[in-house]
Amino acid sequence: MSDVLRNATAEKVVEIPSPRSALDADAVRVAYRRWAAVYDTLFGGISALARKRAVEAVNALPGQQVLEVGVGTGLALPYYRRDKQITGIDLSEDMLERARQRVTKMHLTNVDALLEMDAEETKFPDASFDIAVAMFVASVVPHPRRLLSELKRVVKPGGHILFVNHFLATGGVRLAVERGMARASRSLGWHPDFAMESLLPPEDLARAVIRPVPPAGLFTLVTLDRLDEKTESLVA
Repeated sequence: MSDVLRNATAEKVVEIPSPRSALDADAVRVAYRRWAAVYDTLFGGISALARKRAVEAVNALPGQQVLEVGVGTGLALPYYRRDKQITGIDLSEDMLERARQRVTKMHLTNVDALLEMDAEETKFPDASFDIAVAMFVASVVPHPRRLLSELKRVVKPGGHILFVNHFLATGGVRLAVERGMARASRSLGWHPDFAMESLLPPEDLARAVIRPVPPAGLFTLVTLDRLDEKTESLVA
């Protein structure tokens, strides 16, 4: 497991870095209404490998019912194994319409539904899914910890939660660039200065499997087992 990075222990986590510019649901809708028509061209290429790695990880896990959070224009949908039943949600109806067109055009019969829904407060019953994968959405939602709690609610105990996302660099030129870009968060529709600690509390950070993914480690794949409530409380 030399390619797997384990984060620092809970004792070393002293604060939760907060993005400098707040986003809300309306800001996200406005941003992605603007991006929808060109999203695949501008962002699809640079995120393609990370997206495929996330789907490969999902395909290798047991369980059929998969929730994709932040399904966007449906770029990941063709890569799921056909025995995986996919439900996708997104806050942008403009993006979802393009995802629906993709499903129809490519005859993706394993896509059960594409729904406009707030990832922090979904309408699904408890323990509805075997796997939840959130693609490039953790740095978009207003309250990342609320997103994590909601995914724990809708994923069955023994299931899996995955995130693929860009996280704030820990130093160097990239850190300075990301801090500088943070002022444009509302226009971009995501937080360039989003730290992993903003999403994962210390107990989850300590047990998560964290892998950098191409290009150049710009994105990170995080896999977290969904514990049962008794074990979750003991870990916390």
